[in-house]
Amino acid sequence: MNTVIPAGDVHIAPSLLSADFGNLAAGVEEISSHTPWLHLDVMDGHFVPNLTIGPPVIASLRRHSDLFFDCHLMMTNPERYLEAFERAGADLCSVHVEIGKTAELIVQMRELELGVGLVLNPDTPFATVAPFLHQIDLLLIMSVFPGFGGQSFITEVLPKVAEARAAIDAGGHEVILEIDGGIDPTTIGPAALAGARVFVAGNAVFGREDPGLAVDALRKHAHAALLGQ
Repeated sequence: MNTVIPAGDVHIAPSLLSADFGNLAAGVEEISSHTPWLHLDVMDGHFVPNLTIGPPVIASLRRHSDLFFDCHLMMTNPERYLEAFERAGADLCSVHVEIGKTAELIVQMRELELGVGLVLNPDTPFATVAPFLHQIDLLLIMSVFPGFGGQSFITEVLPKVAEARAAIDAGGHEVILEIDGGIDPTTIGPAALAGARVFVAGNAVFGREDPGLAVDALRKHAHAALLGQ
């Protein structure tokens, strides 16, 4: 496990939710030379109406990969499983502020030496997470409602991304701002301009003929937006 978050101003975090579940290791291999980052969506069928992977799958993938495992826990009771995710090889776990218990979960993740992330749903205000900025490593703002891949980007979240960017910068917080949901060549530019720096992309990566080249193209779109091109 590597708890050091990869350096860099912009990263694409391919979401394994959109990969071929019959050959996940091959999906990881397709993108591994194009990004240091892998996003793993964990859904419990309760907090969101879907079930995906858990610690056993992550442990299996860890044997094939040294990528940074960014685990998004869409779970009602993540405190029961954080230790299992750490043992499986997660580098960072993000939990939803909507479930409460935020302060306790942060302490638990720190004790496990996991990277600490918090997640906001599209309709959750930034003020909910603002008091914790000095305690976390990553803030993930959802640009779709979590539960299923392939949804359309909700543009109304962009002011919240900008609000988070301003607060992170004004407070001098070393917090990575990540966005997830509907990220593609059209939406990544506005998300970058709003302040996001890590972009979770599922179908826009694994739905393409060459996922690695798709990662490279998305990164170029983000950089172009930031450079005003």
